[in-house]
Amino acid sequence: MSDPAGDARALDVDGLDRLIAALSERGFAPHGPIVRDGSIVWGPLRGVADLPAGWTLEQDAGRCQLVRRGDGALFGWAVGPDSPKRLFLPPSLQLFTARRDDEGGFALDPPAPAPGPIALIGARPCEIAAIAVQDRVLLGSEHTDAHYRARRDEAFIVAAHCGEPGGTCFCVSADTGPSARSGFDLALTELHGDGEHTFVIEVATERGAAVLEAVPHRAATGDEIARAAAVVTGAASRMGRELETDGLRELLYGCREHPRWDEIAARCLGCANCTMVCPTCFCTSVSDLTDITGATAWRERSWDSCFTMDFSYIHGGSVRPSVGARYRHWITHKLASWHDQFDESGCVGCGRCITWCPVAIDITAEVVGLRSDGSPPPRTRTAGFRV
Repeated sequence: MSDPAGDARALDVDGLDRLIAALSERGFAPHGPIVRDGSIVWGPLRGVADLPAGWTLEQDAGRCQLVRRGDGALFGWAVGPDSPKRLFLPPSLQLFTARRDDEGGFALDPPAPAPGPIALIGARPCEIAAIAVQDRVLLGSEHTDAHYRARRDEAFIVAAHCGEPGGTCFCVSADTGPSARSGFDLALTELHGDGEHTFVIEVATERGAAVLEAVPHRAATGDEIARAAAVVTGAASRMGRELETDGLRELLYGCREHPRWDEIAARCLGCANCTMVCPTCFCTSVSDLTDITGATAWRERSWDSCFTMDFSYIHGGSVRPSVGARYRHWITHKLASWHDQFDESGCVGCGRCITWCPVAIDITAEVVGLRSDGSPPPRTRTAGFRV
């Protein structure tokens, strides 16, 4: 947690419910974690009753199970397969539609307008860090993504500091959690047990303060502030994974021919699950489609992945024809060349790529393997690296 001394507030469960209602009354569409399809995913919220009370996710490499906690905690779980990315960068988006008219011409219909501003309730620190990464990629240059901007602008974010890391989390290594430092309007830490159910609230923006003023709340006590800080400290000490980042960029640039890539390729299915669940991956493809009569055609943008053969298809062939080459490209871009492009890492330590890999390939273990004895000495390359 950031230092909330003197400015921390406290809400009970009814107060949190009123906070969600206050955001809805101000024109925001509240979204938060809900139980669906045997997991915890992002979805529309009507109130506290929609939150996953008493549920958690047990996660390890290649495994995730929705189980009961035995209490009524609302945020007693780590991240699921879903992330807020899909709210700002939809998995599928129709860019325009072309229709033939009776005179032999055609008319263009623009895409449906973006929905109104979104309020994220309970965004984890790693997810907020991922939103900042996507902002840098899609909004941080003169070539911005207008569709992303239309959904991202005015979004209201209520962070939830993490008190229950998953078995594949390594946000401490990525320096993105378990507490959020910026990128939110309000942040909460859940205190639950012994008949207590309280949320310590930090106010980060003026509009956050304005919304909170419409909600019954009180000043947090010194004991509550201390226990909220202990929740975060405890989560940091219970990370399921660790990633050694010192010299990682140089290591990956120097290991292009490491035999580890062939070992990974022997296990990897090339299914692209890791990129589909990643909250920072932003690759898309564009398809032109038509109905059976040819009277209507449309252009559609969809999520894509560097793990697919067609993604790197250029001039009659793929530049990364093997699974090993595609995995090498993904991990090198995520952890090394992303720094060259965007001055930051493309990994926020959420662990989703580990959990949702069907064959349990673990990015943190692969880095350990690349560091193992017998690896080529690192070569520093600052630009032009291609895999």
